[in-house]
Amino acid sequence: MIKYLDAISTWLNRLLVWVAGAFLVGMVFLACANILCRIFWVPIQGTFELMGYAGAVVTAFALGYTQINRGHISVDVLVETFSRKRKRMLVLINNVICLVFFGLAAWQLYVKADTLRVTGEVTETLRIVYYPFTYAVAFGCVILALVMFTDIIRQVVPPKEETH
Repeated sequence: MIKYLDAISTWLNRLLVWVAGAFLVGMVFLACANILCRIFWVPIQGTFELMGYAGAVVTAFALGYTQINRGHISVDVLVETFSRKRKRMLVLINNVICLVFFGLAAWQLYVKADTLRVTGEVTETLRIVYYPFTYAVAFGCVILALVMFTDIIRQVVPPKEETH
């Protein structure tokens, strides 16, 4: 079971990090275009809004991939003095807390996105609806929670020895 869960999680996170990368490239082009337009003419309308939306998607979609690759910052000066068993327990507790936190964050973001969808709230300059981006950030949190859940299962259930 863990093999399939891990494969699904890895595939989803690779897909999301490619989408995040595309948004990041778009942000770079928009920033450069805005700078050039500002020098020679007038700035591009709504750049601030678009950069905020794209930045939220980039961040949310890269969370799970970064967790899989252990790319998040950690300060382990104290933890390195612990025994191996205590370290494993601390990592397990941390993963459970993160799973609960990002599960709750995803749920609340989903509720917020649903409210924004029902009210039809739009941005001030470009009149773009908020809710698709809020749903996207909620989805990124769900995928990070899936990675945490997979890590927890991997720690709790010892790997089976392969027989040949």
